[in-house]
Amino acid sequence: MSSPTAGATALDLADPTTFVRNDPLAFWSEVRDRSPVYWHDGREGGPGFWVVSRYADVLACYADAARLSSARGTVLDVLLRGDDSAGGRMLAVTDRPRHRELRTVMLRAFSPRVLGEVVGRVERRAQELVRRVTGAGDFDFATEVAEHLPMGTICDLLSVPAADRADLLRWNKSALSSDEADVDPYAAVEARNQILLYFVDLAERRRARPGDDVVSMVATATVGGELLSVEEVALNCYSLILGGDESSRVSAICAVKAFADFPDQWRAVRDGGVAVDTAVEEVVRWATPAMHFARTATTDLELGGRQVRAGDIVTLWNLSANFDEREFDRPGRFAVERTPNRHVSFGHGPHFCLGAYLGRAELRALLTALAGAVRGIEVAGSPRRVYSNFLNGYHSLPVTFVGR
Repeated sequence: MSSPTAGATALDLADPTTFVRNDPLAFWSEVRDRSPVYWHDGREGGPGFWVVSRYADVLACYADAARLSSARGTVLDVLLRGDDSAGGRMLAVTDRPRHRELRTVMLRAFSPRVLGEVVGRVERRAQELVRRVTGAGDFDFATEVAEHLPMGTICDLLSVPAADRADLLRWNKSALSSDEADVDPYAAVEARNQILLYFVDLAERRRARPGDDVVSMVATATVGGELLSVEEVALNCYSLILGGDESSRVSAICAVKAFADFPDQWRAVRDGGVAVDTAVEEVVRWATPAMHFARTATTDLELGGRQVRAGDIVTLWNLSANFDEREFDRPGRFAVERTPNRHVSFGHGPHFCLGAYLGRAELRALLTALAGAVRGIEVAGSPRRVYSNFLNGYHSLPVTFVGR
């Protein structure tokens, strides 16, 4: 198989530098028009994969869990190296019926009883972090605020000791992206292993002496009448902390950059002209922290007029779907009043993000804290993007917050 139109599909979507060196939104607009479903050739002898770009097709693929499996892996980098070793054990890479049973266990971590206290801490933490930097001159929002809000939140949820949180943040930042173009390809693997080893140890300790915390809850839960293995507990905690930190962190950075770039939109939120919850949905669409998710075809099927074979990798590009003119009016405009706003940043269907409520709560807390303290947001230096073909966002954003 080959790409149908070389012009629209010339970018290497497996290369982390692609999304730093090119304008992805212009690329995806051309792809949606000319080759909405196309075959991306492999490189260096590796496998190729299908690229799905239009909103309606992406939505349909997310809903078709029977023919498009998650069990081999859901991140392109992993699938290009082979099957995900967590398949069938970690919620994100498990298919039904075990997926449904495991999801029921994990949902207990996001019950109103558990989340009520965590969200209260989020709000207090956001107020404190924003107050500390407002009126203090230039600072890097990514490192001074964004790194601390979601990591603190997910560690609160998992009752991770305060002394361990700096190490987890460092490993998280290396697991799915890099701050530099030239990086040891095994650095991400090592970071993921460190996170897993940490949670294996924590799961063993919590199972031996369970408390009233999420790790203990998962470690003592049963699926199919049996306790989860320690490795399964660790894998699912790993998934929570990686997704909960990375996606919320880059979304927060994107929010502040967007409000600096579009000051009229900031004024609308600051002055109460647009509800914070409505603005949060536009921030999440605009940020699209996970550029894609991947599936593997379990049978031959037709997709967007193309013939997909059983065993083919199929990538669903949220970054394209969320800017599809067929679904969103003037999608290239950051519009905090946008409604309806049926973005796919949290996925769709059986694998809809477990942490969506908490992610929204974090952004709501941040925007509320900003609206109460900050009159204006000014970029004070060049933002620096992360290098990743999965995570979309920035690792540095120098700004100034002008106090009200």
